[in-house]
Amino acid sequence: MTKSSAQTIGSIGRSDTAEQPAFQAQTLRQRSWRRFRRHKAAVLSAGILAVVILAAIFAPLIAPHPFEINIEAGIYQPPSAEFWLGTDSVARDVWSRLIYGGRVSLLVGVAAVTISLLIGTLIGGIAGYYRDPLDGVLMRVTDVFLALPTLIIVLAVVSLLGPSIRNLILVIGFLSWAGIARLVRGQLLSLRERDYVLAAHCIGTRNWRIMMIHLLPNLVGPLTVAATFGVAEAILTEASLSYLGLGVQVPMPSWGNMLEGAKQVSILKSRGWIWIPPGLMIAITVLNINLMGDGLRDALDPRSDQTQ
Repeated sequence: MTKSSAQTIGSIGRSDTAEQPAFQAQTLRQRSWRRFRRHKAAVLSAGILAVVILAAIFAPLIAPHPFEINIEAGIYQPPSAEFWLGTDSVARDVWSRLIYGGRVSLLVGVAAVTISLLIGTLIGGIAGYYRDPLDGVLMRVTDVFLALPTLIIVLAVVSLLGPSIRNLILVIGFLSWAGIARLVRGQLLSLRERDYVLAAHCIGTRNWRIMMIHLLPNLVGPLTVAATFGVAEAILTEASLSYLGLGVQVPMPSWGNMLEGAKQVSILKSRGWIWIPPGLMIAITVLNINLMGDGLRDALDPRSDQTQ
């Protein structure tokens, strides 16, 4: 073999070796992001949600007068250059209340889902990891919560405790954990039989350490998807309760209590600026959360690469 041939073979070997680590360095996060970007509807939905969230965060800058009563403007004024979405029944700026309403509705959704995630992960984790007899007891309790008519129970509890943002968050959070518990239990029943978990047991690793280091990180994907759908459901629940007068109370705005004005036929027929904007925001937000959840579910599923 000539010297030039040896150099050529060596350079090919070095290039293959250099390309292999680059290929192996592609992490699960990068692959998931690539799959998510292929889901055009989910990417668009994420962008729209980002705008809604930023508007809620910076509400004091872009909508500074949600509680101010504009006596000079008058009640039920149609949209104008001064009041982009007109005024309501007490001469408040509908635009400012719409932006602040998004802040309240998103807060209720995120906080309630956080509570349900903590409870569901704890109960599902104990049931799936330790199994019987705890599994049987905890799953029967979970079945009871799954069988409850959630909205009716929420209505009853909020009526007893009194309508407020805090009570709304607590009630929705404590009544919506059952599905998450079922999800976590099912995942752990499979994961706990994996070789790396058995190996951790063999070397004497404590149960809580196995749970925190080896099992729970594998639940991030399914729990993220469940959380997105949970936020959408919590926003709808808050809107329903506030519309009925049992949720967020005026003068604090939320999309639900802004819709309360739509109970009057005259407003429905001739004053659409009162109820159409909050109704559209609820629909847009919930729709885009669900679309983003679909994209996350596909992105976090490794089998999606095989089907595309």
